[in-house]
Amino acid sequence: MKYFLLLFLIMTSVSHGQAPGLDLDDEDELNIGGDIFSDFNEDIEDAQVLEDERFYRYGRFFSFQVGIGLTTFDGNRGIAYENHPPTYSLGYNYFKDFHSSFGLGLEFSKHSMYISDPVQICREAGGCQLIEVNITRTYFSYRYYIDTTNLGTAITYSNPYLTGRLEYWYVTNKFRDRPIPNDTGGGLGLGLGFGLEFPIVIKESYLNLELLYHSVAFHDKYTSDYQPAEAGKTGGFSDLSGNVFTTMVHYVFNW
Repeated sequence: MKYFLLLFLIMTSVSHGQAPGLDLDDEDELNIGGDIFSDFNEDIEDAQVLEDERFYRYGRFFSFQVGIGLTTFDGNRGIAYENHPPTYSLGYNYFKDFHSSFGLGLEFSKHSMYISDPVQICREAGGCQLIEVNITRTYFSYRYYIDTTNLGTAITYSNPYLTGRLEYWYVTNKFRDRPIPNDTGGGLGLGLGFGLEFPIVIKESYLNLELLYHSVAFHDKYTSDYQPAEAGKTGGFSDLSGNVFTTMVHYVFNW
């Protein structure tokens, strides 16, 4: 009788011990690893929230810049033009995050040509004489600020960036010494370059240095107006082709 009671108690305890274990195994088999896609999305969302909070605390939102600089040319346009600095500049930037910003701007520069030989547009002796050239351009720009976290302090302090601009250049040629109407026209351009921004007061004001190369489809780029008036003669220019280079220094206000 004792052995029978002991055997009954052992079998009862074993059966109760196995049932919960089977339920846990079944539950684990149905939920192995959870939903990896949900976990991945949650990680991205958390990281984005932290990045946004850091940007709102330490980043810049808008900036306004005013500057002066130098506009130069190469090719025949560079030979023909006498540059009259400074170039004036106004610009506005919107910062999307720590690395990207979009901008709008306006720049103006003055130049001149002096043509003393008879050419197609001025066949008189002495040529066109003085021609004043005013160039106004508007632009839409994109800047990418390079991540300098793992670079030296000096590089990080300078806030280097790469930039590209879509531009419209409007040129006015004024013939000061001849009764010829002003020659005006516009053309699209593309600007590429880089810049540095040195903080004066963190998040409030910066000193900006920007160097750009421009390829512009000037309305008079392939003009024949300034070719010699007679075949075989020297003087003048076969065309006014050439690229543009600008070096600008801006004072930047941020808020």
